[in-house]
Parts: sequence; C-alpha cells; structure tokens
Amino acid sequence: MDSHGQYEWQYEQQVVWAVVGTGIGPLLLAATREGLVNVVFHADEAVREKALGRLADRLGAEPVESPDSPLLSEAIGQVRAYFAGERRDFALPLDWSLISGFNRQVLRELASGVPYGAVVGYGDLAKRVGQPGAAQAVGAAMGANPLPVVVPCHRVVESDGGIGGFGGGLEAKRRLLALEGVLPEPLF
Repeated sequence: MDSHGQYEWQYEQQVVWAVVGTGIGPLLLAATREGLVNVVFHADEAVREKALGRLADRLGAEPVESPDSPLLSEAIGQVRAYFAGERRDFALPLDWSLISGFNRQVLRELASGVPYGAVVGYGDLAKRVGQPGAAQAVGAAMGANPLPVVVPCHRVVESDGGIGGFGGGLEAKRRLLALEGVLPEPLF
C-alpha cells in the first residue's frame, strides 16, 4: 500500500462498540481513537440500532461491533470491575466530541470533582462552573451526558434530598448510588 493510502486510513474516523451486561442492565459502550465516546443504557436491539444510527450521523463513521478492540477492552474491564465493586474510579481516555459548550464544562467538572460515594446538588454544580443560577441548565447537561456511569451524572441530586432525574431511569440511579454506598441497597 502506498504511503498516501496508509495516511488516509490512519485518519479515517473509527467507531467500535460492544455491549456489557451490568447490574443495571446491558450498557452499550462505543469508542473512537480518542477514547470512550458513548455509554447507552438499556441496550437491547431497538435501543442499540437507534444509538448506533445516531453515532454514525454525529461521528461520520459506521460503528463496528468489536468487543475485542483494544480501544474498548480497557473500558469494558473497568465497567465490569466498577459493577463488581472492585473499582471506584474510571481511568479512561474520553472523547468529548458528542457534547460541547456549557454541557461539556459541567460534565468535565462532574467527572473530575465529584468522587465515588459523594453526591452534589444541581445548584452546587452550577456554582462550581461559575454559573450559580443555572441549576436547571445543569439538569439539562446531565440529561445530555453521552457518557453516563463513567461521567457520573447519577451523583447529581436535588438539594432538598430528592433523587432528581436520570436518563437511565430512577431505578438505575438508585442502584448506582447504592453500589457506591450513598443509598441503602434497594430491598426489592
């Protein structure tokens, strides 16, 4: 292959994906060369098709199922270890290209500033990024999080003690908070 052909291949966007079974149901993990780009809850076939279609549109490449891909193997291992209670922090390269602006700023602060076993209020998180009146916008940013679980939007709760919303459903949020010791394990 000539060097020109090689060069093109090297820079072509590559998106790989796999589904991992977890304590909150199947999660779809997708990665690019930059890092983990998307985590999708309830990844049954219908949800998967929709998510993969969206990724193809947004990233300009057809996602390829590749659970053995080096781009994904570390993420799969860390997600499994987290749900097994053997890992508290994710140490993964993240590809933030599906989110920008205020939402990205808030999610980066959440990822770096709210550790395992801790929670933060929507308003507190808004203050941390210098937008004290933006609690609702923070809620919207959590809803737009392309990397749930790994970027822990489940740790953002209402200041009055309410659990707040969650893209994966409240049952999943409760289970994640229970896993981290913030809530008691649900009895049923």
